[in-house]
Amino acid sequence: MPPPSPTVLILASGRGERFAASGGTVHKLQALLAGKPVLQHTLDAVRASGLPWHVEDAGHPGMGDSIAAAVRRTANAAGWLVLPGDLPLVQPATLLALAQVLVQQQAVVAWPEFRGERGHPVAFGTPCRAALLALSGEKGAAPVVRHWVEQGRGLAVPVEDEGVVTDVDTVDALRHAEALLAARGR
Repeated sequence: MPPPSPTVLILASGRGERFAASGGTVHKLQALLAGKPVLQHTLDAVRASGLPWHVEDAGHPGMGDSIAAAVRRTANAAGWLVLPGDLPLVQPATLLALAQVLVQQQAVVAWPEFRGERGHPVAFGTPCRAALLALSGEKGAAPVVRHWVEQGRGLAVPVEDEGVVTDVDTVDALRHAEALLAARGR
């Protein structure tokens, strides 16, 4: 029997202020990308991975609060992949690769890197549970990552998936995602 898989936490609580300020007329997660809402693309990739998942969309004040709430709701998970809902081009294979790093290589924290740029989702093993539950505010889980990297238990995972660094924070970013999606032939 294979070991349990970590749960993908899809963060969909943000206000999308930068998107609105850039001229967006709807919330960024509802903006259409190739005829589907941005969040639907993200959900489709997560479902295609076959990993367990949870959407956190309760309108928390900051990313740290969202992560803590999602971990609380999935407290018995075998680890977590924290994926902002505005990464519509992330590939299912990338999600699986990060899950395997947690399970097979026993890293405590792992993140994808596309051509040297850090991306999402960031994967956290169960030793991070208490620290993730204690998060609040806008900084997200950066202090948790920093702690485990200092302990030598963090790992960058090189990927050929531009989707890990393609977030839709502005109308221009949405156009860029549209162009990348068109280049993939989808």
